[in-house]
Amino acid sequence: MPGIDVMEIGCGEGGVLKAFIDRGCRGVGVELSSSKAEKARKLLSKEITDGKVKVIEKNIYDVDIPTEFPNLFDLIILKDVIEHIHDQDAIIEKMREFLKPNGRIFFGFPPWHMPFGGHQQILGHRTLSKAPFIHLLPTFLYRFLLQKTVQSGEVASLMEIKETGISIERFERLIRKHNYATESREFFLINPIYKFKFNLKPRVQFKVLTKIPFFRNFVTTCMYYVVRKEG
Repeated sequence: MPGIDVMEIGCGEGGVLKAFIDRGCRGVGVELSSSKAEKARKLLSKEITDGKVKVIEKNIYDVDIPTEFPNLFDLIILKDVIEHIHDQDAIIEKMREFLKPNGRIFFGFPPWHMPFGGHQQILGHRTLSKAPFIHLLPTFLYRFLLQKTVQSGEVASLMEIKETGISIERFERLIRKHNYATESREFFLINPIYKFKFNLKPRVQFKVLTKIPFFRNFVTTCMYYVVRKEG
């Protein structure tokens, strides 16, 4: 791992990227949110000064690859990002341009149909934030429920997620379509991030449930994939 070039798309406040830099990697974080990019620069200020990492505040589609990324990347990370992107087909194709031959991409995301696949846990509403599966209501009914109970900004955020949520099956179709090979995948019954959010121990999904297409989306809280660029 030391010495490889890593890019994180949607790097947020820089915590994941810092873990790679601390292990001797060179890094680039791309973040669209100004406030998050600024926090990432503060967290990584020493590493930025030392030339180990840079944080770019930009839409990934607006990056000038030859100028900004002349070395390309061994690894691209999308952690809790792909389910927020509108044109997932386009971004998965686009990432081939950033990878070295045989470069890898790590994806971590919650399948759309899982109990909190709509991210309703972020709501300020005491009841709705704990209500599983409400994001699976018909769109008109889900919007009506949100409009009657939460702030307009929260309505817009959750309705956007309803448009972009992704299932295991759709994700795997897109990976095959754009000529990536899946090197590994892991189904989680309890998302590893829940350790920090809810003090719940991560737990891998029961093997028998991972074999049941579509149903597994409802009972798997997180997917981890490593895919390799081919062709």
